[in-house]
Amino acid sequence: MEVPHSTFTLAKPDQRGRTFPQAIAHRGYKAANPENTMGAFRGAVEIGAHAIETDLHITKDGVLVISHDPSLKRCFGKDAKIIDCDWSYISTLRTVQAPHEPMPRLTDLLEYLTTPGLEDIWILLDIKLDNDAEQLMSLIASSIREVKPTRPWNQRVLLGCWAAKYVPLCAKYLPDFPITHIGFSIGYAREFLSIPNINFNMLRQILVGPGGSKFMADAKAAKRSMLVWTVNEEQWMRWCIKNKIDGVISDDPKKYLEVCEKYDSAGSNEPGFGLKDWALIIWFNLLAMLFSWLFRYRYGFKIDKKKVKEGYETSKRNAALSS
Repeated sequence: MEVPHSTFTLAKPDQRGRTFPQAIAHRGYKAANPENTMGAFRGAVEIGAHAIETDLHITKDGVLVISHDPSLKRCFGKDAKIIDCDWSYISTLRTVQAPHEPMPRLTDLLEYLTTPGLEDIWILLDIKLDNDAEQLMSLIASSIREVKPTRPWNQRVLLGCWAAKYVPLCAKYLPDFPITHIGFSIGYAREFLSIPNINFNMLRQILVGPGGSKFMADAKAAKRSMLVWTVNEEQWMRWCIKNKIDGVISDDPKKYLEVCEKYDSAGSNEPGFGLKDWALIIWFNLLAMLFSWLFRYRYGFKIDKKKVKEGYETSKRNAALSS
């Protein structure tokens, strides 16, 4: 079994030869625009972000749209679920937040990224668990096939999977595309280390302390990229740089890039986390333990590694035969 490599997600040198985690715009440049809109994506590119993180949902008539929430309430002010609405209706809506933008489709974002000069911008797709897994992966694949790339999409699209059951589906529909596990449990994430080339996108707070340090070291030794979410505070941005994270997912990628610009080795001598910071870290870890238990209760306490590997290899063989 072999999942494709994702070297494009690794930390990159800047113009002065210093290596920094990549700037990944969380739902686009969310700090200055309505999230997950074309304005947010364009804004991210304009301020120099290396990549865009975004989320996918399916409309009632099978259109793949970009939205973090399954509901239209928070961002569009409508008390309805995306899965219950046709694209013809959703396309008429505008965000509650100015400048009141429409909800884009995945194909809209891909088309934008074919603009000359944007060949190095890549996408992290957060594949939500709300929709039917088979239909969702099929629609992602068809959307990608629909848009002709200026650089191969498998060198620009990272598939983000929360649960192990999506790994064989990635192989079935997009066998040449790299995968990252999105998670908030080191125990669950560790099981993905036995699946070659699966990368990691982890909640930042759980990586602090001996358990997190050991996991990051093991992932690095296994040549996996390590992304961290969601990093908006300057202290945490510096922590990511100091700990050689590969990608920082932030609502404010402009702020993060400014932190990188003024960062130097002296940053290693700056004060660590205070009592209030540690209290929050402990609180987040306790919440993560609770949600991890609930997550694993629903999706399985242990990953059946043999089944995942067999499913991945079978799916990849079938994809090769049908191509």
